[in-house]
Amino acid sequence: MASSSPPGTVVHNRLLGFLIWQSIPSTVIFFIFKTLSSTISSTSHSTVKPPFPFAPSVFAFITFLTFHLSQLLFSFSLSLISSPHPHRLASPLQLALGLIRFLFVPGGSELSESPESRVRAKLSIGFLLFLAAVAVSGFVAMVSVCVKFGDGVGVIGAVGFRGFVMGLLYGLYYVYYRRWVFEFPIIQRPPFFSFKMGLPSAITRSLKLSCLASLFSAFLVVFLPHQLQNQATIGKVIAEQIIFYIGSFLVFLCWEISHHLHQVLHTKRFVFAPPKGSAAAETNPSEHLLSALEESSPNSLLQYLAYLDLYMVCENNVDTWRRAAFFEESGETYKRVIYVCLRPLEQLASKLGEGLESSVEKSSQISNQLLSPTDQRLDPKYSEPLNNFQLYAWCAWTAASLTTCSHREDRFGVAQLSGSNASVISTLISCLLAVESYMGKKTSLQSAQHFMGSTGFKLRTSSVGNIGMGKKRAGPLHSKAYAIADVLRNSIYHIVSTFHDQMASSAKKGLLEKDWIISDKPPFGTRELLVQKLHLFLDFRAS
Repeated sequence: MASSSPPGTVVHNRLLGFLIWQSIPSTVIFFIFKTLSSTISSTSHSTVKPPFPFAPSVFAFITFLTFHLSQLLFSFSLSLISSPHPHRLASPLQLALGLIRFLFVPGGSELSESPESRVRAKLSIGFLLFLAAVAVSGFVAMVSVCVKFGDGVGVIGAVGFRGFVMGLLYGLYYVYYRRWVFEFPIIQRPPFFSFKMGLPSAITRSLKLSCLASLFSAFLVVFLPHQLQNQATIGKVIAEQIIFYIGSFLVFLCWEISHHLHQVLHTKRFVFAPPKGSAAAETNPSEHLLSALEESSPNSLLQYLAYLDLYMVCENNVDTWRRAAFFEESGETYKRVIYVCLRPLEQLASKLGEGLESSVEKSSQISNQLLSPTDQRLDPKYSEPLNNFQLYAWCAWTAASLTTCSHREDRFGVAQLSGSNASVISTLISCLLAVESYMGKKTSLQSAQHFMGSTGFKLRTSSVGNIGMGKKRAGPLHSKAYAIADVLRNSIYHIVSTFHDQMASSAKKGLLEKDWIISDKPPFGTRELLVQKLHLFLDFRAS
């Protein structure tokens, strides 16, 4: 069902909805904990006389309010760092040098820092703010759930300090394991079922984290013996440790549920289309989607949601009326859709090509010094785009599915007449060659010794094929390169299987290069190399 809300407000509305929904499980868990803690602490009654009859009730309301404020702080801090793209952060040394230049060198930050460095510095500052917010949230939350009416300032400080350290360690754990990166599910389910499926893992992880927090608390009690002097009985000490364990489990569970709910609500598909039957749906139903794809910020959540919606329309038999609108008579809509799909793949191929060229030049210099070229590694700034696997998979499958659908749904032949089919095949093969070269696979198909790179520089196949082979096979980027290559290969086979008869006929007539390969220079490799690779796909021998 199409949505009537403006595409620009999608992220804002989802954040507001998340902040509202996260309060429901927090409230339920808070009341359950208070019931359990009152049962555990019933063995030792407080001897503090309340200053007025309603003091305990007021204290309970204040603790309930502060607990929700701590959860709201944690939930809002997630928006500071959450992103569908795993950004590269600035190192502490770079942050320190940037701060020194900003404070002591007039205009130094503008002259010596690139825009990319400033972006990384801002992201790093956002992560530091997140760590501070989680630590404060842990302090307030633990005080709210573990401190009883009548406890002194010393107890509040001890419990708050434990909560502060607990929150700080959880924030470091959250950042280190990149849990702030949105992971879009393979199957789009209703939010309730997606939320329910993540509860067991949230409970399990909370139990493990609360055990570690309890062990840390026990060490604090051992190394801070002055706190034991204020305890009346050993039984009371044990009861307080049990309450701390349950309280830490409560806080971790609320954080884990908030994280899971944040993922579910923000990765849900949004339909970038006017309501079916409206005037806009009859005239130009694709404008909302194309505007979001073309005008949104690169690697933003809005852009990812737009690519997800485009992928769902082209890959599945849902909203077929929207896919039919891509094949309108002028062909402009179809060319715009294909362009936004191929643009990220072209950028990936060009970026890897530049990195491979620079690595070949460095290895040539080192080989003159009698060092092995296999010790060279690709510059991280060139291999960093491989982290964007989800976007490349959507783009490749969308372009392949739309090309395949054009075989039976394109009444006006805009896909073939506009040259989009040749652009899709050429870009997919060129990107596959770039990724395979990065993985160390030889790109020469007929014992050729050279091929042209992305800037026209002649790359020696033996050198390109050996770059980083000894150090990248087991790395995370190398595994992502394998995944991207697999997606690209399957996408090409998807098109070849549909148009196999036409391609075979063109190959017999010697027109395969003219009909299915672009006349311009590809992002990576040469036209001859692309034709040879396409022949392998036609023979189902490409692997």
